[in-house]
Amino acid sequence: MIKFEGVTKIFADGFKALDSISFEVNKGELLVLIGPSGSGKTTTMRMINRLIDPTEGRIIIDGDDVTSIDPVYLRRNIGYVIQHIGLLPHMTIGDNVALVPKLKKMNKEEYIDKVDELLKMVGLDPKTYKERYPAELSGGQQQRIGVIRALAADPPIILMDEPFSALDPISREQLQEELVKLQEEIQKTIVFVTHDMDEALKIADRICLMRDGEVVQIDTPEKILRYPKNEFVKSFIGEDRLKEAETLPDLAEIMDKAITAKPTQGFFEAVKKMRKHKVDKLVIVEKEKYLGVAGVWRIQKHYRNEEMNLGDVMDKEYPTATLKTSTEEAVELVNKYDTSFLPILDGEGKVRGVVTRASIVEVMTDMYLEDGSD
Repeated sequence: MIKFEGVTKIFADGFKALDSISFEVNKGELLVLIGPSGSGKTTTMRMINRLIDPTEGRIIIDGDDVTSIDPVYLRRNIGYVIQHIGLLPHMTIGDNVALVPKLKKMNKEEYIDKVDELLKMVGLDPKTYKERYPAELSGGQQQRIGVIRALAADPPIILMDEPFSALDPISREQLQEELVKLQEEIQKTIVFVTHDMDEALKIADRICLMRDGEVVQIDTPEKILRYPKNEFVKSFIGEDRLKEAETLPDLAEIMDKAITAKPTQGFFEAVKKMRKHKVDKLVIVEKEKYLGVAGVWRIQKHYRNEEMNLGDVMDKEYPTATLKTSTEEAVELVNKYDTSFLPILDGEGKVRGVVTRASIVEVMTDMYLEDGSD
């Protein structure tokens, strides 16, 4: 979606803000740019909509070099949210949100409905807030308007430059959570600049950590926490966060072998297998692909029906996880569904193993014993 190819920026005073950086932002992902002051993160973001042009290298959006695109046209097709919001004080909230659609000469009926839809999306009733002015809203409410104004013309890309940093901690946390939920619905390509590592870890699909105009490490929050590239990354993340990331091992390290059966298998053989392996559920597979889980109580209920088999009684909605699921998320799933185990699948839907409640308890017990906790 967005590609930086050897981009360098040297300002008129000779300061080199960026030094031949190259990376990609995938379509539909939220990429966070983070680093200390002067690292080049804001310069990088502002190059995407040509508020700053590169000295060397290229920035490509959907195959087109941004320098070949008219800046006004480019900016009207990229949403932009800033720290100080920039709402026009003499215009109502409805008019502020509708500003870019009006400039793009979009159909009025279409964008008026869109304004109402967006206000509802961030929990602001159009009947109450649409005709108010910015000064009548709290800081958190104004920032919500700033976010949905960037969405009003339905741009494929949204740039967010430290949008929540001026808010109080409670409002900031609420907006971070709302952004994550919103992104699940809208699936925009978002580039988000922050100096707050906790914020980055909470909202990002991937984090791009920068220093002195260079990309130091770019990866998922999980991998950056578990595999920091160097001492700078470790120090920027912080010892406490790194320690938290080490509390539980990867799923692959605590998986047990899955006791599987085919959907055509009868109840008698299924019960024998359960007794042999001391389990109360079987993972049902066909050609190694996961189909569901058959539990002993469902089998018992239909045991005397010789026409039925495991495929008839298996639970197709049984919760599963993948090898990419964090151990913390797996623990949450086991607790949420109050189940004894969780099948773990690979990218092709094949069963790689199971994580059991017993294995989780064992790992957590070992963890506390190592820490010297009671």
